[in-house]
Amino acid sequence: MIPQLGEAEAQAAADAVRSGWVAQGPRVARFEQEFAALVGADHGVAVSSCTTALHLALVVQGIGPGDEVIIPSFSFIATANAVRYVGATPVFADVDLGTGNLTVATVDAVRTARTRAIIAVHQGGVPFDVVALRAAAAEWEVALVEDAACAAGSTAYGQPVGTGATIAAWSFHPRKLLTTGEGGMVTTDDPAWATRLRRLREHGMNVSAADRHASAQPVLEQYLETAFNYRMTDIQAAVGLVQLGRLAELVAHRRALAARYHELLAGIRGLVPVRDPEYGTTNFQSFWVLIEPTYGVGRDEVLAELAAQGVSARRGIMAAHLEPAYADVAHAPLPVTERLTRDSLILPLHHALTEDDQDHVVAVLGKLAA
Repeated sequence: MIPQLGEAEAQAAADAVRSGWVAQGPRVARFEQEFAALVGADHGVAVSSCTTALHLALVVQGIGPGDEVIIPSFSFIATANAVRYVGATPVFADVDLGTGNLTVATVDAVRTARTRAIIAVHQGGVPFDVVALRAAAAEWEVALVEDAACAAGSTAYGQPVGTGATIAAWSFHPRKLLTTGEGGMVTTDDPAWATRLRRLREHGMNVSAADRHASAQPVLEQYLETAFNYRMTDIQAAVGLVQLGRLAELVAHRRALAARYHELLAGIRGLVPVRDPEYGTTNFQSFWVLIEPTYGVGRDEVLAELAAQGVSARRGIMAAHLEPAYADVAHAPLPVTERLTRDSLILPLHHALTEDDQDHVVAVLGKLAA
């Protein structure tokens, strides 16, 4: 992945520096409003990362010790970490082979009387079935947090991912299409949650620093609860505002490159690339390929040969339950998760990728198959 950052982003960051207001301020507020509008939410609350966004999404819903939160193991470890931050118990559920996402069936298989929440991930930008899982969560009376870290620009049922979500967490890490360097966002339609989220990210203060300094009269702030320092800076938000204007173009370009990968890979037996689900479209934040036994070569050997030929690929998405940090967590069998994390790899896909680059990648894969 190579982030698409240019002179416009550099100029916006410089303007923020020259303004004298570099901490959380007016640019953050504007970025929140414009991003929320883009994903179909009423409120956006900018934070320091998607990890902190997930943490606050659980805090604001009162999830804590004694509660179980169902999550996919097939996700970056931050998804699981956020559950532990609030003292709750992570419960790993398996995923669908085609999308890498939780389904109603995989969640229901591990649901118990202690289940208070689900964190469902739009993995690699591939949307999960929001209609089915939202309806099931409502029927079960459990909270549904949407981990949309990778999904800016993806759609589900004709709407941007995030539209209709009770609460969603987003990432602006450089591996994402829309980046602010580091940073994240919580979106929600609940005004009371949005108000509390803004307090929680700023030490529990009842008046933001920006509002306090803008006041013509002295403001004696109060700290209403023990909270956190999860703020975004105006420099980051300035970059994010430029990136917002690029998002549609970036998604269209990546989808075109992904379509070309699909054409080129179609003639190689045993390679199954990620595709759009029937109910939505992916931004192809990650383009992963599942290696079937018929390919004849193992994933690690493929990665080694790609590296030898100058191709920067990487292993597929991790499985948290296989990491030492979660070795003590009992779990149900996760056969699809383990297959995906063992037998998949992520191919280069970014704005600077050329057709010659793609041809080279696929030629190496084809030679290995032969």
